[in-house]
Amino acid sequence: SRSLYLALGPQQAPSAFATSADGRVDPTHHNNYGAWLLAGLVAQGLRDAKLPVAAHLRVDAPLPRATVPPTAQALDIQPSPNFTRQRPLGDADTPANATPTAGFAPERLARIDKAITDEINRGRLAGAVVYLSRDGQPVHQRALGWQDQEQKLAMRADTLFRLASMTKAVTTVAAMMLYEEGHFLLRDPISKWLPAFAHVRVAVPGGEGQPPKLDKPRQAITVRDLLLHTAGLSYGAGPAAAEWNKAGFNDWTILQRDETLAQWTDRLAQLPLQGHPGEAWQYGYSTDVLGRLVEVWSGLPLERFIAERITGPLRMVDTHFWVPPEKAARLANVYGLDKGRLTLMETADKSDFIHGPRKLPSGGAGLVSTVGDYARFLHMLLGGGVLDGVRLLSPATVAMMTRDHLGSRYGGDAEGGGFGFWVAKSPGTRSELASEGAYGWGSAYFPQYVVDPKARTVFIFMTQLKPAGDSTLNQRVKVLARQALLE
Repeated sequence: SRSLYLALGPQQAPSAFATSADGRVDPTHHNNYGAWLLAGLVAQGLRDAKLPVAAHLRVDAPLPRATVPPTAQALDIQPSPNFTRQRPLGDADTPANATPTAGFAPERLARIDKAITDEINRGRLAGAVVYLSRDGQPVHQRALGWQDQEQKLAMRADTLFRLASMTKAVTTVAAMMLYEEGHFLLRDPISKWLPAFAHVRVAVPGGEGQPPKLDKPRQAITVRDLLLHTAGLSYGAGPAAAEWNKAGFNDWTILQRDETLAQWTDRLAQLPLQGHPGEAWQYGYSTDVLGRLVEVWSGLPLERFIAERITGPLRMVDTHFWVPPEKAARLANVYGLDKGRLTLMETADKSDFIHGPRKLPSGGAGLVSTVGDYARFLHMLLGGGVLDGVRLLSPATVAMMTRDHLGSRYGGDAEGGGFGFWVAKSPGTRSELASEGAYGWGSAYFPQYVVDPKARTVFIFMTQLKPAGDSTLNQRVKVLARQALLE
């Protein structure tokens, strides 16, 4: 009921719930339309959970999503014959009658929507979905603007987004699940399982106008180096940039390649490292190599391990490495700011996420997902590795992943770097407004997320804007989400 109420919003909620003379909506009492939606949500949950009782559902049972409920007209539901605006006795002061804010000031939450809407109205953003929760309960959800501006398709809560580097957290969780099963130690050299890395060399700058020299690495690349991006594996930048570029290792997008993850990883291992392992933070292909190790350790393709061990158990039903054809219409367009003007960059018709070879699952940048799905993943982390009774990791492992391991070596959006996340170790020093210990990451397509254990909140901003020009919206909305929490 709560999810349904939040998805409908204040304008549509009275169509499904009882309202009293004072105008307040009661999300615990439904009319025919609301009751039918609620029954459909239960039916959908039974099917998602693959419970045996789901086999006994009526074939015409509605299967709506709480985030995008169909209208009463679409369901063709008969009006309630005795729709009353009188709440049952004793309900007038129950918490369910109040708008759920969980310590957030509504007028301050409105600043998030205003900031996004202003960018849309100025022609600097097509659309976005924003999500904010506390203690596992959503307190602010909005779908604003357009998924497809040209076709006037509104942004929806179930719109699919290219996650790019927000994939890294999922692959990192996959690796740490196998760590908990005893497959490796953080200090182990990766050449133990990927022998192509046994004889790598490190490129160091040569003299002026001279090619780089090749040195023997001072230490081997370890699993820890992959988790922290200290493996010398950039996205092409560094002393050996020319050689990497010639081999095609010059961009984070790799899913368009017609080769397997194993083949791609072996080719990467033939190139000189861009720095000595363990010494410098160099953001790049480390998590893609980690994805290959997940395959070796588990004996499963990366996409299958994530589907069977993470997205399936967490009921992240819309999270995939490649978009299923039947979901293609839900993939948001990519727009970019070209000389300050919003320009269409990619549609579903021309996306490698749909029409590519479907051979190379990129553990660093390959997933697509919805806000609702990704929220479930982040709630699992906020819960110390468990969600709805499904445990993926222990609290101790999550705590280790989300603390600073890099100190001054880290060069990202905060004061520290963990396993797959930035970490706000001293908010305001390099990070923006946050609680100490908050962690998160972002995406080349402009999304951002923040998990704040002290505030017990999850914040997600999803859009598809690349290049983003001079826009700072994705950073500003994180501040706006945190400033709205007053208690």
